[in-house]
Amino acid sequence: MNFWTRNLILLTTLILISIWSKPVLADDTNTQTNTSGSNTNITGGYESTSTTTNNNDGQTNTTTSTTTNSTTSNGAGIPPPSANSPSYSSMSQDVCSMGVSGSVSTGLVGISGGKHFIDENCERIKLAKVLQDFGMKVASVAVLCQDARVHAAMQSAGTPCPFNGKIGAEAQALWDKYPELRPDYDQYLAKQEVISKVDAEILEQQLKEAEEEAARVAAEEAKQAEIEARIAAEEEAKLNEEIIIHVDPDPVAVHSE
Repeated sequence: MNFWTRNLILLTTLILISIWSKPVLADDTNTQTNTSGSNTNITGGYESTSTTTNNNDGQTNTTTSTTTNSTTSNGAGIPPPSANSPSYSSMSQDVCSMGVSGSVSTGLVGISGGKHFIDENCERIKLAKVLQDFGMKVASVAVLCQDARVHAAMQSAGTPCPFNGKIGAEAQALWDKYPELRPDYDQYLAKQEVISKVDAEILEQQLKEAEEEAARVAAEEAKQAEIEARIAAEEEAKLNEEIIIHVDPDPVAVHSE
């Protein structure tokens, strides 16, 4: 399971918990009778009256305001504290990991969680850089070629990744012989399927064009043979007419003694 799949499952779980959880609401009619040692329940009605007298006509206006306060301390209806996501700090540049955390807080329960994940691509780049600093260029490229994207890019560039100490055309021959060892094997199969399909269509088109060309040539040869046969027949007929014209119609009888 890759990094993003795990994060998606975690966030989906937290969202579902927040949807299914129902908050507990306080009962507005809740009252409490206090005894010795119990929580304090303060209730009180406060009334204030003000009187205004108008000296001109003797009219008196009286305003009465009543305020009733009720405070309960039994905790009913008070939501739980917010669930805080755990923090993760990676201040050092040599740390190839990242933290993911989340929290869900409802009126009933609060849940928080977190986890850190290793960034394999970051580790691969650092390893390749260290090998390059040590002068191990082939090993550095081989480390990067463990990534399917790098392997496919090297293949497209005509510089195949090393294979058991072989580079260049020798490495390519081994990759072609053992394609299952490629890190991009699934993508390789998909590409080969597309290539095979296109090649089959091209071959079919070429065969069709070859058949059409053969049929055209055969038709032209048949037509040419027909023309030659007609010309030969006309020449033969003309020659026969000339022979008949030169034959003497009155033969001379020769008598022997």
